[in-house]
Amino acid sequence: MIDRRVSFLAIILLWMILAPGVALATTVVEDVRTWDGPTHTRIVFDLSASPDHRLFTLEEPDRAVIDLSAGRIDPALVEGIRDAGPIRRIRTGRRDEGIRIVLDLDRALEARAFTMAPNENRGHRLVVDLGKDGEKPPVRTAERGGSEPFVVAIDAGHGGRDPGAVGAAGTHEKDIVLTVARKFADRINAISGLEAVLVRDGDYYVGLRDRTRKAREAGADLFVSLHADAFHDRNVRGSSVFVLSRNGASSEMARMLARTENQAHHIGGVSLSDKDEQVASVLVDLSRAHTVEESLDVADVLLAELGSLGEVHGSGVEQAGFAVLKSLDMPSVLVELAFISNPAEERRLNSADYQDQLARGLTQGTRSYVAATRPTLALGGEADQYKVRQGDTLSAIAQRHATSVGALRRANELGGDTIVAGRTLRIP
Repeated sequence: MIDRRVSFLAIILLWMILAPGVALATTVVEDVRTWDGPTHTRIVFDLSASPDHRLFTLEEPDRAVIDLSAGRIDPALVEGIRDAGPIRRIRTGRRDEGIRIVLDLDRALEARAFTMAPNENRGHRLVVDLGKDGEKPPVRTAERGGSEPFVVAIDAGHGGRDPGAVGAAGTHEKDIVLTVARKFADRINAISGLEAVLVRDGDYYVGLRDRTRKAREAGADLFVSLHADAFHDRNVRGSSVFVLSRNGASSEMARMLARTENQAHHIGGVSLSDKDEQVASVLVDLSRAHTVEESLDVADVLLAELGSLGEVHGSGVEQAGFAVLKSLDMPSVLVELAFISNPAEERRLNSADYQDQLARGLTQGTRSYVAATRPTLALGGEADQYKVRQGDTLSAIAQRHATSVGALRRANELGGDTIVAGRTLRIP
């Protein structure tokens, strides 16, 4: 009798130990969102934890099926989803120790799925893409071939007759962002596996429509638009990173900046009245809403890198209706490097050293994002490089980059301290 009691107590104790782990392993579907576009339909499942899932399709009738191990879902989340593109309805049910989610389709479609890690704005996500009308769903960056370079379109804002914001000392935004864009591009191109494309590489005006067209034609995987804007309060300072908003601007400043940037087409001689993507609005272009998920991921990384260089404006990634982001079907962010209207920041923006730091931070953030989303892409070369300028000394370069003269010599196979202007040094 005592042995039975001991055995029973041992079983209860073991259950108490294991039960918390079992509960923690449960993946709860917290929300379901759908988007229907011209080439594919996307379904996003917001989850409480990283999913163990399986996706497959069935015929007669046509269905896409997702099995979620240890999953839980409130059927009410999908009851209202009817006739969302090719999705007639969504059904759920228990299966083994998890759930099965069935997408009833109006025709046979190719299906792909990928997961997204949490960021400051979203938790774990499972994304299912359904191709339509003979189109395959887009392959997310992380699933592309390991040998294909990751292309970064770098957009220096304004240009030509459009100077952008002008600082108190007369500094033009268009000049600052072009200089940083070129430095950023040089660093990206120094890393094997990455390739930079400058949307604007001179002092000339490029319309918003042409900026997005050039990025698409280059096959860009990421679009980064650089700015250094102004605000009526000269005390405002810090870097900001914006992505396209689905519901309106996340702050009054985001709304104001979006309105200012969107109106640039007046200066370029192009009317806003007949071009949807150029309307100065903070409403979302829903046909591109699916890129916001990926954009938030890269924006988080870039903001963290910029935050290591100085003050960040606001509490995190901002969202607003920037027209230059609306026509893009790739992850896209708009970076405000600093506020040129702040006298101290204007001086920093004119400093070649600070421009180098900004370019380095943007490069490191981009590299971190690519490493996380394209794990099969081997990134080589040095993220940190420096092009020697007239008057530079090896010791000054070492001090600036927090390294030693000896380390610089070894990294660049230098026999002494003599360096020639124009040479690119590897920074260890």
